[in-house]
Amino acid sequence: MDQSAGLLREVDAVLKDYLDVYHAGFVHDSQKEHAEAHLTYALVRREPIPDPDSLGVGYAAYLNGMGEAVGELRRHALDGIRQNDIAWGESLLNAMDEIYYAMASFDYPPAISGGLKRTADVTRSLIERTRGDLTNAIRQQHLEAALADLQTQLKAAPRQP
Repeated sequence: MDQSAGLLREVDAVLKDYLDVYHAGFVHDSQKEHAEAHLTYALVRREPIPDPDSLGVGYAAYLNGMGEAVGELRRHALDGIRQNDIAWGESLLNAMDEIYYAMASFDYPPAISGGLKRTADVTRSLIERTRGDLTNAIRQQHLEAALADLQTQLKAAPRQP
């Protein structure tokens, strides 16, 4: 991430007089990936998220990077489910919801927002799939606990001839 920050600063310096190239989309995508990496890292480590200015990225790239980070958080939530750590998955789901609501509060044309509406739509679908996966995992835990309880009760019950 430090290397990408240095490269983004270098791109800013090199392209400062070539704004048509700077705004062609390549820099935005690079900034978005940089923001995604930092946001994912902070959220997974339960650290405060950095702001766009501290990352040296544009606001549209930052917001789109937030949306992209949701996909990474989904992977971590699914890993939590596999490790039977539902609470971790739920905390990530809460973070994903907060990201979505922040993104949805911006209503600007795609040329200004870098296609944020589309990113928000994809983010919403990832969140709903994650919510469904967590719900299924929770229900499965409840079912397993009920079956274990029933098994204990059956073992303790006197046998009838």
